[in-house]
Amino acid sequence: MSENAFSHRLLSSPFGTVGVVWRQDPGGRSPGIVRIILPREGLDVKAEIAKSFPVSQPGSHSRIDSVIALIEGYLGGEAVEFSLDCLDLGLCGDFQRKVLRREFRIPRGRVMSYGGLAARLGHPRAARAVGTALARNPFPLIVPCHRTIQADGSLGGFGGGLKMKRALLEMEGVAFDRAGRVLKSFFSK
Repeated sequence: MSENAFSHRLLSSPFGTVGVVWRQDPGGRSPGIVRIILPREGLDVKAEIAKSFPVSQPGSHSRIDSVIALIEGYLGGEAVEFSLDCLDLGLCGDFQRKVLRREFRIPRGRVMSYGGLAARLGHPRAARAVGTALARNPFPLIVPCHRTIQADGSLGGFGGGLKMKRALLEMEGVAFDRAGRVLKSFFSK
């Protein structure tokens, strides 16, 4: 199998079709997820996979199937625990890998501001760079970028749209005030 052989699966969710794409590594090594594509208005997930990964074929692999089962459970409201072991983080730059690893540690039902995350990384003035790294997160849901919001409690951005971001946070037990901002009691310390 060539180094650029990709497989994908489409899964249904309450939000629409989600795509999971992984690299089939040569030499019998475990495959690594390279992208999770969230549904959003105006996006055909299947067409996006065909455009971004033209050689990808529908497939199955026991390791990936178990991760997909976790994603389905999560999107169905279950509290699941993901691992970074299934991801191909080598496709990300050094700074983005640091951001994604730190983001992964934000617990379910908690949020952090972009500036707070930057400070935790030792770069307190890099809130915008953190936001950019999260906007390019190829692994949403597993790396829960929906848990990072603006310092005032407003949502900021999200690849699946703000409606999905809020729904995911509410599903995790995060509460909002009347203005649609996350209550301060849900911010990670």
